[in-house]
Parts: sequence; C-alpha cells; structure tokens
Amino acid sequence: MRRRAVDFRRPSVRRRLISKVFWFTLCGVLVLLLCFALFGREKGSTSSTSAMVKRYYRRNKLMEGFNVTEEMLSPHSITRQLNDQIALAKALVVIAKESNNPHFAWELSDQMRNSQLLLSNAATREIPLTATESDLAIRNMAFLLYQANQLHYDSATMIMTLKSRIESLEELVSSVSEKSTKYGQIAAEEVPKSLYCLGITLTVEWFRNADFQKKLNDGSQVADKLKDNNLYHFCVFSDNILATSVVVNSTASNSVNPDLVVFHIVTDEINYAPMNAWFSMNTFRGLTIEVQNFEKFSWLNASYVPVLKQLQDSDTRNYYFSGNNDESQTPVKYRNPKYLSMLNHLRFYIPEVFPSLEKVVFLDDDVVVQKDLLPLFTIDLNGNVNGAVETCMETFHRYHKYLNYSHPIIRAHFDPDACGWAFGMNVFDLVEWRKRNVTGIYHYWQEKNVDRTLWKLGTLPPGLLTFYGLTEPLDPNWHILGLGYTTVDPQLLQNGAVLHFNGNSKPWLKIGMEKYKLLWDKYVNYSQPMLQRCNVH
Repeated sequence: MRRRAVDFRRPSVRRRLISKVFWFTLCGVLVLLLCFALFGREKGSTSSTSAMVKRYYRRNKLMEGFNVTEEMLSPHSITRQLNDQIALAKALVVIAKESNNPHFAWELSDQMRNSQLLLSNAATREIPLTATESDLAIRNMAFLLYQANQLHYDSATMIMTLKSRIESLEELVSSVSEKSTKYGQIAAEEVPKSLYCLGITLTVEWFRNADFQKKLNDGSQVADKLKDNNLYHFCVFSDNILATSVVVNSTASNSVNPDLVVFHIVTDEINYAPMNAWFSMNTFRGLTIEVQNFEKFSWLNASYVPVLKQLQDSDTRNYYFSGNNDESQTPVKYRNPKYLSMLNHLRFYIPEVFPSLEKVVFLDDDVVVQKDLLPLFTIDLNGNVNGAVETCMETFHRYHKYLNYSHPIIRAHFDPDACGWAFGMNVFDLVEWRKRNVTGIYHYWQEKNVDRTLWKLGTLPPGLLTFYGLTEPLDPNWHILGLGYTTVDPQLLQNGAVLHFNGNSKPWLKIGMEKYKLLWDKYVNYSQPMLQRCNVH
C-alpha cells in the first residue's frame, strides 16, 4: 500500500491547532471583558454612594453648631436684614398707596418678592444665605428705602399715617355698626304694608258685617267658659293679628283636647275690631277665644300704673321718643318706645285682667307651639308664682347682665350670679300671685327706676326683680329661644314645645331668618282670601 507523504499530513494538524488556540484566546478575552464590566459598574456605584455620603457629611459639617435663633437675632444676620427690610417695605407700600404713588408702591412690592424668593430658596436648601447671593437684593431694597425716606416716608410719618388710618377705619366701622343697628331696629319695629292692609280690611269687614257683632253679643255660653277654672286658660297680649293667629292656631293644632282650651287675647283700641273680626271668621278646632281691649280697663290709670305715670313726664317722653336728651349716647335699642307699651307691661297685671282665674299660661305673640301644652297646668310650682325656663347656661344670661350692680340697692338685694329666665312661655299661679302681692313688688321697682339707673332695657329686668325667689325652673324643652337672632341646635328645635322668635328677625318680617320661617308659616293659611288680597306671604 502506498503511503502518504509526511508533508501532506502536517499542514492539516497545524491548522487544527491554530483554530483551537484562536477560540480559547477569544473566550478568554470575552471573560476578561465581562469581569471588567462588572467590576467597573460596582466601582461606579461605590463611588456614587461615596459621593453622596461625602456631600451629606459636608452639609452636616456646615450645619453643625448652626443655631437658627442666634442667626435670626444676630445684627450681622443676612436673613434678619432681609426680613427687616421686607417688614418695613410692607408698611411703606401702604403709605405709598395712601400718598397716591402707585409706581413706587409697585417697585417696593417687586423687590419684596425678590427678597422673599431668596429666603424661600435658602429655606428649601436648609443652608443660610451668603453675603454674595444676597448682596444685590439688600442693596436694591436699601436704595428703595432711602428713596422712601427722601419722600418723607420715615418712621414717624409712617406711624402717624397708620394711626390716622386706623382711627378713620374705626370711626367708619362704628358708624356702619350704629347705622346697621338703627336700621335693623327700625325694620323690626315697622308694621309691614301687608299686615297694615289686613288690619284695615278686617276693620271694614267688622263694621260692615253685623253677624260678627251679633255673635260677640250672644256669647253667654262662652262667658261661662272664660271663668271656668276646670279649663285650660292661655293669654296673649298683642296688637299683631297674624302673629296672634299663629299662636292660637299652633296651640290648637297640637292640643290633645282643644275643646278644653280657652284663649284670652288682649289688644288695643285700634286692633280690637280687626282682631275680633279675624277670630270670628276663623275656627281653631273648637277653641274658646275672647278678645279684650285694655283701654277699657277702668283700673288701668296713671295713679295706679307707674308706666302710665312715667309717660306723662317730659324727660321720659323725650328719652324714648326723641333720644335727644343725652346727645344720642344711649343705643337706639334702649330707646324703643315699645318698652313703655302697656301691652308689654300688662303681663304684670294678669290677676287684675283675669280676676276669676287661678292659673294661666302666658305666651308671647312671637312664639310657635309644636307640642301639647296642657301638661303645663299639672306642674307643681312648689309654692312659687312663676314657672319659667332658666337661661343661665351661659354667663350672659345671669342677673348681672341685665341689672346695674353699681347701684347700691341692686347690690344689696340680688345675687349677680342668679339665673335669669325667659318671658314668652310662663305658667303663673294667680292665687299665690295675689297672696304675695307680686304686682305691688313690680310697682316698687318700677318707681325706683324712674331715672333708668337700675336697668335700661325692656320688661325682663323688672320681671327678674319682681319674681326673684318666686320662680320655679321648668324643663328647658318647654321653651326654646333664639330663633329671631341666632342659630339653634336642630335637636332642641325638634324636642321643643314652644319655639320663641325673640330678637329682631321676626318670621312675619322680610328680615326674618329663612331657615326658621317655615316653622311659623305652617300655621298660616296663605290661601285665605283676605291674606291673598293684602299680599301676605
């Protein structure tokens, strides 16, 4: 067999060796590159972390020993300089505007924004401001402050200008407040046109319709009920026909036995005919209703009644009807003529008005009844004359708020922290009243206050004096106050037996509080022809 030449085999072996070496070398290079890449990434990450740590360390070293309080109080503090400049610039902006220099005021405001921006950035960085970065802002603001000084916007001028401005604003606020009180009082006292129309229309109807007067004269059966102490007697003293109607209607609507209820309404000469006409043409679930004219009471005269005697005094008439005797220093609410109205003071003469009765529930004409009130007549007053809801949950409603405790006679007789109570829903034991001569007590205090030094406002202060030690506290749910001037807890409204619209915002006025007006409206029949004719709504 022929053998292959040696030279023929060697090149093939050599090529295989070279190929293996090449691939081993290439793999080695790739491994080295991979290791280098991984090592480089780890080193980069380590160096980045190291840089962050160094930066945090440098910032901490910078803040180490830095005291914010010392920095702000230091006279060399840049932050303090900027804040002082800003505070001064704010005042100067006001003065510049007052001096009709809006351009300078704008320049100050613009520079204030720049300085505030610097302070904001420094606070965000948590690093104090340096002189380099704040130098321009401080110099620009200093230049503007110097300009202000040249314009005589110096500290003395600034103080005087601001003081004058404050005094002017205080006078304006006082004037506006006084006018608001005055006009609010006038609005509360005025009779709306619709109610005036109703009174006139009813008066015409009364004299035109003979049946009304005949019905009044033939009331012999009614007369017996008016004196029957086995029935439940309520009284209202008012010249407001619609308001009185709501009191009667709401009481009747919520009474379990309306046929046992007797309402005694006392009004004046002007409203006697229309009041009679209204209650003659409307029925209230069988209630017995009596209307009286107090000007027909023979015992009601100046020799017996201190208020009527005071009305004959020129100083008293001047005080209430003109208010000029003290150069209008007394607030208008204290000079309201209604406080001398006999319809207001008649509550102190209930035993004389109803000589045959033993117990009466008195209701103001600005209340709405939403529970049965007959249980009031079974409450034991424990020998007291007046059953009333106390109002001393807050210090505002204690005796010292209503009476002049600088007067020695008040200090000597009455505890200044004694609880006040409310007129508007009161249970009166007339037997005890007569026994203790309560009306005589009222006369004593009314005569002592002829110069208005014991109290100034209304019938509540003399009531507090008259019934001091003679008042039995009732459950607060019997009488809820405040619907004419404040917000009342909805839970109290729901549980209350009598809701009282005391205050100027009466529900029959346009200034009445809308959210409570619905409680009153539900007892007004607005579809009644006379109400529609007079546009009562």
